[in-house]
Amino acid sequence: MLRARTSAKKGFTLLELVIVVVIIGIIAAIAIPRMSKGSAGAADSALAGDLAVLRSAIDLFAAEHDGKYPTLAKIADQLTQYTDGTITSATGTVRDSTHPYGPYVRAIPSIPVGPNKGAATFTGTAPPGTDATAAWYYNETTGEIKANLKDTEVDIAKVPYSAY
Repeated sequence: MLRARTSAKKGFTLLELVIVVVIIGIIAAIAIPRMSKGSAGAADSALAGDLAVLRSAIDLFAAEHDGKYPTLAKIADQLTQYTDGTITSATGTVRDSTHPYGPYVRAIPSIPVGPNKGAATFTGTAPPGTDATAAWYYNETTGEIKANLKDTEVDIAKVPYSAY
């Protein structure tokens, strides 16, 4: 008795492959914009966090130095090193009887957004964004600190970074 051969199809048809490719394309079209917004939102959150840390450090410095804020010329040293009660001197990493205060931050954070991204310097030139090289705008009279970015530099929600 002879058996009839039946040819079984193995593999995918061209139509099935096209449908799978279209589905993958739709998923990619939805996922890629969400991922890119996530990275922009992360930089915005990092800026808000860095400003919170700097503002807390400045407030703590003022509390320990009779309401005097760090000076613009020495703010990095005054926040990262041990200081005395007069705010005029900062030492290295050694706490002693004449330098009992600080440090308030380990390092000055670099700005995570804008054209000065990666910088960690301060400026007192107003309004913020005027100095094209500094990361942070600092007013030594009031203790105010902001991102040194123009009002045209905005976050993902269109809020100016200078308003953070």
